[in-house]
Amino acid sequence: MNTILKTENIDKFFHEPTEFQVLKNIHFEVQKGEFLSMIGKSGSGKSTLLYILSTMDTDYKGNLFIDNQLTTGLSKDQLAKLRNEKIGFVFQFHYLLAEFSCLRNVMIPALKLGKLSEKEIEERAYQKLEILGLKDQALKPASKLSGGQQQRVAIARALINDPLIIMGDEPTGNLDSKNTDIVFDIFQDLKRNYGQTIIAVTHDDDFAKKSDRIIEMKDGEILR
Repeated sequence: MNTILKTENIDKFFHEPTEFQVLKNIHFEVQKGEFLSMIGKSGSGKSTLLYILSTMDTDYKGNLFIDNQLTTGLSKDQLAKLRNEKIGFVFQFHYLLAEFSCLRNVMIPALKLGKLSEKEIEERAYQKLEILGLKDQALKPASKLSGGQQQRVAIARALINDPLIIMGDEPTGNLDSKNTDIVFDIFQDLKRNYGQTIIAVTHDDDFAKKSDRIIEMKDGEILR
């Protein structure tokens, strides 16, 4: 098995207003091509853990490995580069730039990474929109799309740098059941046909049940 992400004994404390341990001894691995859902009631620690896994929160004890590289202790610049190259994000709210075209929105992370020419990035953005069934909407302003379409553009944007892992924070939390099913099917397709690794925090039990594996959290600990 090819381990893409591993945590070793991660503890996390909040210090305000009083000291409180929000994550306790978190230890697990994620394999390449695995579709993992993280569930638990509000306050269970799942979103806090996702932010640590995404390297955006570095204030914790323990170790985090991504692609066999120890990320704990890397500088802000090193982590920003690693995130841009290896992690794609899909949030509950799509965070698209309303006045930009769908195409331009998808291109932004690749332009930021600066590894390819603008022409190559544009071609790649069209390819990602095609995978998501939105190539015909590429030149429309993002604000003119439906909520479900906007979330699919956000997934295309997450894919633009061919990340090792897609991390979703309630990726269907703002969608109706029809669009939730569409987004789930897209994730399944990305896993099945492209070997994409997906880690998603969700409140949606049906979504979680259909994924490969569930990590359930309670009071900062993994129950299963």
